Amino acid sequence: MISIASAMQQEEIKKLLAEYNEEGISYSFKEKKGIKLYFEVTGDTQQAAATAKQLIKAQPWGSVLYFQAAVEG
Repeated sequence: MISIASAMQQEEIKKLLAEYNEEGISYSFKEKKGIKLYFEVTGDTQQAAATAKQLIKAQPWGSVLYFQAAVEG
């Protein structure tokens, strides 16, 4: 499981990650706690967190967004 901590663009992040399914990595939104969004992932969790970070930063709104992507548990 990974978490994405972001106070803004949460719906866009959920949509972006839900649509991604490449290189053996996919994301399934599980819950929101405060500003953290939690996702179950397939594949390597470290790689999934790094990929999520790259995907978000590649968006027009993501380059200026302050967020953290982390492996949970």
